[in-house]
Amino acid sequence: MNEQSAPETPQTSRRGGRAARRAERAQADVEAQASAPAYVTRKIPLTELCSDKGLGIIEANAETILEEIGIDFKDDEEVLQIWKDAGADVDGERVRFPKGLARSLLATAPAQFTQVARNPERSVVIGGKNIVFAPVYGPPFVHDLDSGRRYGTIEDFQNFVKLAYMVPHIHHSGGTVCEPVDVAVNKRHLDMIYSHMRYSDKPFMGSVTAPERAADTVAMAEILFGKDFVASNTVCTSLINVNSPMAFDEMMLGALKTYAAANQATIVTPFIMQGAMSPVSVAGTLAQALAEAMAGMALTQLICPGAPVIFGLFSAALSMQSGAPTFGTPEPTLVLSAAAQLARRLNLPFRSGGSLCASKLPDAQAAYESVNSMVPAMLCGVNFALHSAGWLEGGLASSYEKFIMDADQLGMLATLAKGYDFSENGQALDAVREVGPGGHYLGCAHTQANFEHAFYRSTIADSNSFEQWSAEGSFDQAQRANVIWKQMLNDYEAPALDVAKDEELQAFVTQKKASMEDAWS
Repeated sequence: MNEQSAPETPQTSRRGGRAARRAERAQADVEAQASAPAYVTRKIPLTELCSDKGLGIIEANAETILEEIGIDFKDDEEVLQIWKDAGADVDGERVRFPKGLARSLLATAPAQFTQVARNPERSVVIGGKNIVFAPVYGPPFVHDLDSGRRYGTIEDFQNFVKLAYMVPHIHHSGGTVCEPVDVAVNKRHLDMIYSHMRYSDKPFMGSVTAPERAADTVAMAEILFGKDFVASNTVCTSLINVNSPMAFDEMMLGALKTYAAANQATIVTPFIMQGAMSPVSVAGTLAQALAEAMAGMALTQLICPGAPVIFGLFSAALSMQSGAPTFGTPEPTLVLSAAAQLARRLNLPFRSGGSLCASKLPDAQAAYESVNSMVPAMLCGVNFALHSAGWLEGGLASSYEKFIMDADQLGMLATLAKGYDFSENGQALDAVREVGPGGHYLGCAHTQANFEHAFYRSTIADSNSFEQWSAEGSFDQAQRANVIWKQMLNDYEAPALDVAKDEELQAFVTQKKASMEDAWS
């Protein structure tokens, strides 16, 4: 039994009943928020921590890196030829860029774009004043209080897709919400993409682990949306990580080319641990990251001018004592804020942030580090926040309980983004006149008219008295989250999907799997 799980006794069984009722109330709150917008539009000012002078220094240094040091594009002769034809200096796999070339190519990339969901009401606009929250991406393990840490399965994958679908403040189904290791490596992308399409009607991310898997994603999207529709609309976003420092590998290049050629979105993301994959300094990291991102994003425009692309950046500090990544520390916030400003100067959407932590459990460390990672994403102008819910153990585990805990925080951030209400109701002078000096507002007409939605109501926090908390089981937040996610999955109902399309998708998956032997590495 996991050390955090409550022992099974008659007393805790009764407490579990109370916790289940709490879960039902929380679920009612989720359902009441079902009309939440498809994405968040900020109505609060941006927090910009870097001066114009500092940004100019970073941009100049990035151009120096591109011109003098260059970027490696590994094992891809086609890409090297594309750069040579564009006027770059190609020496083996190293590409050096005339000053201003990469920046000038980015002029054709859209400042914002719509990723269309199969339910049009779930479509998201990425860029501008908008922020889209997407779940955790990539962990090979999953974690819950009942079973602890274990390898992820396709059932876990489907569970996280279902949870993301049900949470109103998660706007995007994401991509590899966990790695389903019980499915062959060369076939699991088919099950993952199908799961996003079948168990959710929110936007999703495509496979990037091989160009043919990216092509399968596009082919399945054409079945779901129609080939002509896909040709003229963005229905898929994909994560293209730079192999920092200053290199793109064959796998990422293959996926980038496939999606860009299909006019689908890519998130070109330098993946940086400061002190290992970039200099320890903030300014040095920013210059390198800007150079890497501009090179990859410019390539998308050479392949398909106007293809949607997002400036991505994943940045974490490195412990100089252990070599392990750390999260929620000040330096990545400084990196994030300046990078967001640099993206706006390029007139491009920006991806960063997330509920990041190094903790192995959904505990206080996880909470503090996640808040210190996620709040800057909102305040500093991130447009696409991957890893917004469920990240644990430095990205090695997708946590069921932390997914619920993080989702609650996303609701708070969405409320913060609304800013101030200066309508007549918001000014509330009628309430002040009614109550007058020495009175109270509990029973006044304004309070009665607004009490249901006056404040954000957490679905998981306990604000009751000690006595009531004790009577309901003395659960901590992770234990309450454990009850909630199970209740949500029990209550899940799949969104409707056209039967003919579903059958065609299943036939595609079956045929593709039958065409190759299982590969487990």
